[in-house]
Amino acid sequence: MNFKISKMMEKKDFQKEFSDFMLKAVSIPNVISFAGGMPNPISFPNKELKKAYSFVMDNHYKTALQYANTQGYIELRKIIAQRYKSKENINVEADDILIINGAQQGFDIISAVTLNDNDNVIVEAPTFLAAIQTFNLYNAKIHSVEINDKGINLDELKNILKKYKSKLFYTIPNFQNPTGLTYNNETRKIIADMIKKTNTILIEDNPYGALRFKGENQESFFNLLNEQVILMCSFSKTISPGIRVGWIASKNKEFIKKAIEYKQILDVHTSMPDQMAIAQYINNSDFDKHIEKIRKLYHKQCNAMINAIEKYFPKEVKYTKPEGGMFIWVELPKNIKSVELANETIKRNVAISPGDPFYNKKRNVSTFRLSYSNCSVENIDKGMKIIGETIDKMLKSK
Repeated sequence: MNFKISKMMEKKDFQKEFSDFMLKAVSIPNVISFAGGMPNPISFPNKELKKAYSFVMDNHYKTALQYANTQGYIELRKIIAQRYKSKENINVEADDILIINGAQQGFDIISAVTLNDNDNVIVEAPTFLAAIQTFNLYNAKIHSVEINDKGINLDELKNILKKYKSKLFYTIPNFQNPTGLTYNNETRKIIADMIKKTNTILIEDNPYGALRFKGENQESFFNLLNEQVILMCSFSKTISPGIRVGWIASKNKEFIKKAIEYKQILDVHTSMPDQMAIAQYINNSDFDKHIEKIRKLYHKQCNAMINAIEKYFPKEVKYTKPEGGMFIWVELPKNIKSVELANETIKRNVAISPGDPFYNKKRNVSTFRLSYSNCSVENIDKGMKIIGETIDKMLKSK
């Protein structure tokens, strides 16, 4: 049989090649990995979840195991909406929300509902590699805007919005992946004013927003843009990434309607046992206390990494200092490429994420991502020492 795959899946996926490389690297025994964006298993509420699933199966199995509403379990949508209002002062209603299989499914749903071939999409540079992958699969023309310590290069964004009729602007405004940077309120308001003058839809991806361990919460684009924003989030970082439950939310009724229709075609609905168990868990536990434990854990690990960077890295190296989330972004001297560094550190059983796959087209970059969330303080110190020694050796050889 001469089996032929689709042209869409024939596309060369640079980001996937790097993902495969890093997955193989971190699977090597005894590797200290700063490469993945994985939550710390210490934070998983396994005992509470076991009780929640048991309660659902003992008392509501007929509902949990049956076909269900595509939009998602109403009790869970109410919980999400209520928490947005009470914890973040974001005006989200249950009817604005579509429950999906992890926030990552949101990329496919949003792209399918909004994009046609050659539509213009704006992304941050660098950005989450799965966003680049999905937009490329949908034949979008991707335009990248450099981010900085205040959020994003506003002049660059203004020029792209003016030059191209962009359908989407994808942003991670809180503790951005991969940089850990956060947009300040002033930048958010300026961006919102720019977007209002266009027909562009802003995608506000906020998987790390609950993980702020210092500083003040910033205004959500959801409050600033009304129907021109789609909010994406999940329970992957606060409960478990193995339980694939996330959501998208929008005040744009036509978008939500079409998103529900498309999801129904995709998979009918997200797992009801998972949705119901999460609702049961949140309603019958101190969820805020649980999140606070995660914040304290990551704050400790972040501080350990920053202290180790200051101790072991050459002074020429620059790095971000996040106020939450899971990542630190490192900038090397221009004559050192992060791919070369990654190839050297893995020889000493330390894995990092080179910066290349976080850009749409830029290659041979001198930046890389470190994740502190899934490492002990001891391994953070040990790993930073090895990375620092490797950078120092490479600098001396240039």
